[in-house]
Amino acid sequence: MTAQLIDGKALAAKVRDGLKDEVKRIAAARGTPPGIAVVRVGEDPASKIYVTSKKKTAEELGFASWEHHLDASVTQADLLGVVAKLNADPKVDGILVQLPLPKHIDANAVLLAVRPEKDVDGFHPVNAGRLFQGRPGLVACTPAGVMRMLEEIRFDPSGKNAVVVGRSNIVGRPMAALLINASATVTVCHSKSNVEAEVRRAELVVAAVGVKHLVKGDWVKPGAVVIGVGMNRGADGKLSGDVEFEAAKERASWITPVPGGVGPMTIAMLMSNTVAAARAQGA
Repeated sequence: MTAQLIDGKALAAKVRDGLKDEVKRIAAARGTPPGIAVVRVGEDPASKIYVTSKKKTAEELGFASWEHHLDASVTQADLLGVVAKLNADPKVDGILVQLPLPKHIDANAVLLAVRPEKDVDGFHPVNAGRLFQGRPGLVACTPAGVMRMLEEIRFDPSGKNAVVVGRSNIVGRPMAALLINASATVTVCHSKSNVEAEVRRAELVVAAVGVKHLVKGDWVKPGAVVIGVGMNRGADGKLSGDVEFEAAKERASWITPVPGGVGPMTIAMLMSNTVAAARAQGA
């Protein structure tokens, strides 16, 4: 068996295309298109790349897009002031505070300051709580993208054994909640877990820890679906995933490549969240 690849780039393009008519409708209905504001602090190279990509995608879809780039020495009070202005601006439907933030700033306090209805990252405790209670809300983009991938390959999580490797607030925890809401039997692995034993019995594996090849290919149950979220850059500059890809693809039924898998879906779902936020705010 050789796994079929889940093409994140192609699916992300499909998701973006599906948003275009709604973007036009919103712009016509209220006179302004959906608007997203990104707040970036400092000169983290990866953050700069991510923000540039997000801004480019937003503009291609016809969104209004703003980037607020602040110096790394900015005070927490000044950063919170920027967030407050964006909260009050009716043209801004979505606010994204790019992480990581400098160590002198309390990231949780900043994320908490974003109005939940503008929290297109899905990180606010109100949106996280809605997700865990199975209520509608803005969902963290990467896990939402994984669910859209599963839908595309017609994998129904209901009744399946799903293993999520990683328990971050950004991916692992919301991923587990989405799978629970889809009636999967979910195990969340972390540093104290026997990851090998859990992966071996899983029909779905979502690896999101940022450790190169933590999940070995021969752990994968034959026919399982394998989603690699984490990306790791080696000393040679090459990207690799949390899953030992070459070995895993000989056992899985479907698998995501790195790069070109989950990454493009994250940005596509951010755009989808922004449209949803605009709609929920009366557009």
